[in-house]
Amino acid sequence: MTENSVRYCLLFTVYCLLFTEFMETSELLKKVRQIEIKTRGLSRNIFAGQYHSAFKGRGMAFSEVREYQYGDDIRDIDWNVTARYNKPFIKVFEEERELTVMLLVDVSASQDFGTRNSLKRDMVTEIAATLAFSAIQNNDKIGVIFFSDKIEKFIPPKKGKKHILYIIRELINFQADSAKTDVGMALKYLTNVIKKRCTTFMISDFVDVQDYNNALTIANRKHDIVALQVYDNLETQLPNVGLMKVMDAETGVERWVDTSSKRVRQVYQDWWKKQQENMQTSFNRSKVDNVSVRTDEDYVKALMALFKKRS
Repeated sequence: MTENSVRYCLLFTVYCLLFTEFMETSELLKKVRQIEIKTRGLSRNIFAGQYHSAFKGRGMAFSEVREYQYGDDIRDIDWNVTARYNKPFIKVFEEERELTVMLLVDVSASQDFGTRNSLKRDMVTEIAATLAFSAIQNNDKIGVIFFSDKIEKFIPPKKGKKHILYIIRELINFQADSAKTDVGMALKYLTNVIKKRCTTFMISDFVDVQDYNNALTIANRKHDIVALQVYDNLETQLPNVGLMKVMDAETGVERWVDTSSKRVRQVYQDWWKKQQENMQTSFNRSKVDNVSVRTDEDYVKALMALFKKRS
């Protein structure tokens, strides 16, 4: 092969790599745009009022002064202005509307499971994007913590459409280093890294063998934690399809399971029910508002029910 031939082969290889990267980027931007259109419409047309009333500001900010009226609280009198004009004036306060909203998103390997309309990861992405658009329409800051059994990525809270689109790109395209889950670790990180009180939407399937009760209680004392469980219908019970090879996505362990055995199916269903009961007990003890939604269900109804419950 001549020197020119080698050069042309190298140039062609570089061109192919660049073209592939361009196509991948183009597909990613297309997905971002599709999710933006859907979720922004939902947050604008459906959730605007419900989000506003469900997640209110935590403090009171000074607005203006006006003349004292009968029935006003004398503790609100502005004595400096009163002395200046020789008649009573009071301070008027209004609720601080701006919030800091954090999305605590599970990116462990179990999120790549789904049997009907979508993977759990797809639904998590749409829910997170909808909440993000609802937040910025309410003039709130929004940030994200991606977690597995470690903190995979932290995006500090900011405002603006550019920031939201960056978050959506990460939600779509993010690849975790670890496959496992540690909810308690993620909650501890949130408690340490976010100093001021914030509203946190924790989105996960909550399939975690470790105890996160204490971390959840502490986090909810400092912040306003809201839990959203996303799960698949096939996770609730084994189908009767005979001998089936299954793999734990987070550990990689494979085994054969005889799903034709009624006892095997019952043991699995009992495990699922126990896991759900433990999760709900944790939420109840920690006083964390929560909602569960299946991948084949409409998450809009679940979010509406959650907002209505908090209003």
